[in-house]
Amino acid sequence: MALPTQLHLQIVSADRSLVDERVDEVEVPGVDGYFGVLPRHTPLLALLGHGELWYRQGQDKHYLAIANGFAEVLPDRVTILAHVAETASEIDIVRAEAAMKRARERMSAGLSDIDFERARVALLRSIIRLQVASHVRIRS
Repeated sequence: MALPTQLHLQIVSADRSLVDERVDEVEVPGVDGYFGVLPRHTPLLALLGHGELWYRQGQDKHYLAIANGFAEVLPDRVTILAHVAETASEIDIVRAEAAMKRARERMSAGLSDIDFERARVALLRSIIRLQVASHVRIRS
């Protein structure tokens, strides 16, 4: 049996399939930090955190915002089951900027009835979404 030279990448969110491609490399935001995957990687199962996932096909990189879920890595495939996943081109920059502003205002208000952790996660998600969306603007 020949050794794999590419990975089959599948990315599925709670409501749809986003990616079903042959790729050369993937970088995944795990809860314990980012990890890279190349063909012939050791099998593993990892929890996803909030972050920017990218995958490479030749010289082209593609970016997604990912939040929560699981990653299954096998020597010839990577399967991402994400609670939330958005491609760079799908992100509404104005909406993400407004969410970031709201989260910062909630965190700086200093009110005791504010759920600080929820505001922190909202801020993190909006920053990641803007970071991922910036890759589309750079190419255009």
